[in-house]
Amino acid sequence: MQKPDLRFWIPMVCLIGAGLACPRPSLAAIYRLNPPHTYPQFEIRHLVFSLIHGQFNHTRGYLSLNRAKGRASVFAKIQVRSLDTGYPPRNRDLMAPAFFDAARYPYLYFHSTGVRFEGRHRAILNGNLTMRGVTHPIVLKVTRIHCAISPLDQKRVCGFDAQGSLERSWFGIDGFLPVLPDHVRLILNADAVIVKHPSPAVLKALR
Repeated sequence: MQKPDLRFWIPMVCLIGAGLACPRPSLAAIYRLNPPHTYPQFEIRHLVFSLIHGQFNHTRGYLSLNRAKGRASVFAKIQVRSLDTGYPPRNRDLMAPAFFDAARYPYLYFHSTGVRFEGRHRAILNGNLTMRGVTHPIVLKVTRIHCAISPLDQKRVCGFDAQGSLERSWFGIDGFLPVLPDHVRLILNADAVIVKHPSPAVLKALR
């Protein structure tokens, strides 16, 4: 599987929070996704009856923003086996080759390719999602952005909500098509914490 280009590890959160009092506006602010508060989710119709919900519980990534130049992006790496649909037998079934094929493709990757702000608290985020070794563009509508000092530890945090959609057949996920639908709704709730002294590895990746 082709690895995503690490040059795209540049983010969305404070990027999306442009104008919300982010520190040192002439430089890129670097943030790290906060795993306990970052949950990529999906919804898919089960036959014509109920909605099945899934959530990935282990996501890592970095964000960065250069407010002076209006540039930003996000990179995320999602562990496939962290998927939780609320029913362990279904979780196991979704790891099979007809679905996520977790043995061959243990991670999903997202990196942004462009951002368009719509006011201070909303944005359209374009990016590439890599799943099962296939990369396809998707669009996320960021519906809420909030950046502030956390009252818990006095660190700057940016939080956001986003939603989008995809067709699972784009990535070769064809299990039970067309009995189970192709269309999948995406939901993302996340926050990220500022990194005051990024490591050389992070800085290299953000170049």
